[in-house]
Amino acid sequence: AEKIVGYPTSFMSLRCLLSDELSNIAMQVRKLVGTKHPLLDTARGFVYDSRNNLQMRGLVVLLISKAAGPSTEELSFEHNMVSGIYSSQRSLAEITELIHTAFLVHRGIVNIGELKSCDGPLKDMQFGNKMAVLSGDFLLANACTSLAQLQNTKVVELISSAIGDLVQGIYYENSKLSEENRLTDDIGISRWKEQVFLSHGALLAKSCQAAMELAKHSTEIQDMAFQYGKHMSMSHKLHSDLQPFVKGSSGDPMAFSLNSAPAILHQEFLGREAWIKQIRELQEAIKAGKGVTSAIDLCCRHGNRALAALEHFPPSEARDALTNIVYAVTRF
Repeated sequence: AEKIVGYPTSFMSLRCLLSDELSNIAMQVRKLVGTKHPLLDTARGFVYDSRNNLQMRGLVVLLISKAAGPSTEELSFEHNMVSGIYSSQRSLAEITELIHTAFLVHRGIVNIGELKSCDGPLKDMQFGNKMAVLSGDFLLANACTSLAQLQNTKVVELISSAIGDLVQGIYYENSKLSEENRLTDDIGISRWKEQVFLSHGALLAKSCQAAMELAKHSTEIQDMAFQYGKHMSMSHKLHSDLQPFVKGSSGDPMAFSLNSAPAILHQEFLGREAWIKQIRELQEAIKAGKGVTSAIDLCCRHGNRALAALEHFPPSEARDALTNIVYAVTRF
């Protein structure tokens, strides 16, 4: 897919890597070696991660841009295109990655009060928290500066609202967990969808829409791009939530979140009282219940809605790549 859009889409461009500020951040993060601060794993992931595909959002923005092509209003500016993508759309892809990365870094802030001695010296862990705040803010500031340089009011409005959605989504994630047992509140799958859209889907959905706006595409095409980004993100999150329940049972059981879709759906089918009684045997109970199959069905439904949105784009290699991304997160 990266070959289709011209070059790798990681936000870590040479311009960014060679900046004094980012080099200084990297040097400071090295001080956390030997501790269990999450920021260290996040930093490693930028370089070594292939399983989680940290650059997926920027890649999708570029693919949807190429799949749509130039609009009739923008034909005179085709000389600004490289591999069928406007330079402004490439900037948008980088902005999307920067925002996502900034929030990944911010999520690495740990609760000092819950630390154990094996996590690392208190002084180092406090330093890691400061680095997580400052580094995330630095990346977010860079993204906002680049966003302003696009000089498109609607795009600024879309991406700004996506940042607001992310903040609200992360707030929900953190506030809805009780300190003991980390139980979910008594919420249903519709509420779960709302919260997951805010924390995982809004940025990609609105970035895909913004990419269409930069090329002056119609409102209909903008909405289809939004729908693809939204439903592909939902499928991606459901696919991730399902892994502890659909993978082989050999070896140690995978950790799973009580806020994942199978757990929420299992709670709905079982009832709150029985859910609390079964909490210590929950993973096996979910595997045997209806939550997993329902979550797989939900994942496929979102995938099908993403594919339906793609039908509004002309056939191309880029559209095929976007289709394959949906297939990859709906296959079990």
